[in-house]
Amino acid sequence: MAVWEAILLGIIQGIFMFFPVSSTSHLVLVQHWLLNRGAGFSLPESPEMIAFDLVVHVGTVVSIIFVFRKSLWQLFRDTWKDFQNWRKGNISLKETLHLKLMGLGLFSVLVTGLVGFPLKNQFERAFAQPIFIAFTLITTGILLWVTDVLPRRPRGLRDFALWMALIIGLAQAVALLPGISRSGITIVAALLVGLKRRWAAEFSFFIAIPTILGAAFLHGLEIHFSSGIANLDWFALVIGFVVAAVVGIFALYIVITLLYRAKFRFFSYYVWTLAGIIIISFLFNL
Repeated sequence: MAVWEAILLGIIQGIFMFFPVSSTSHLVLVQHWLLNRGAGFSLPESPEMIAFDLVVHVGTVVSIIFVFRKSLWQLFRDTWKDFQNWRKGNISLKETLHLKLMGLGLFSVLVTGLVGFPLKNQFERAFAQPIFIAFTLITTGILLWVTDVLPRRPRGLRDFALWMALIIGLAQAVALLPGISRSGITIVAALLVGLKRRWAAEFSFFIAIPTILGAAFLHGLEIHFSSGIANLDWFALVIGFVVAAVVGIFALYIVITLLYRAKFRFFSYYVWTLAGIIIISFLFNL
């Protein structure tokens, strides 16, 4: 993989990981576009390119940690305080807000893993089907439109319940399909169960951290024990990682602003246009 190709794919990941229009679909589509023009890297469904996709996804974890560093620090600090107070008998388990939130977040991630991991191979085969990605992009656009037309959401963090975490975890599992935005569908799910916009966004991005890291670890083990490990371009992986992390910081700030202002419909127009281009290109073999 050429350096400029790694930079381009890192930029794509950094932007579209947080723009709720499916980073995976954009990576796959750009990879197909580059391959059709003579790029020297492997097919998107190959172990090498899946590894590259995982690494740039991990790069965007750095973006999340940077943007939400204050909230993350408060969550971990107060979770530890809740645990200590509960252990000493100063408060009941129901009163441990941050400990409960941490548990609900991990539960959502567990649900994602239990549902998504058995379907991993089927989902990866969809990477090779641009027409399938077009229809999942249309679905993403509909979901994003829904977020803007919903009335003001009533529930805060103290109202967060196990069934809500279950729905969000299931939504995140669906996002393993290329063309379905992970951030988009989890934010939509959180809003649909009633969470206020700020908490929907923060919970969505918080659970992204263990989800992405866990998926990267499992895929990394799989690639390590396959023949694909010998073909990895480590320099390209580093370039993609750094570019995705830096670009992702700016993209995440933009997305948070648009979500709070209920402006996600602009992304709907984009994914519908992209889906239309893909369908036309498929039908006319362009």
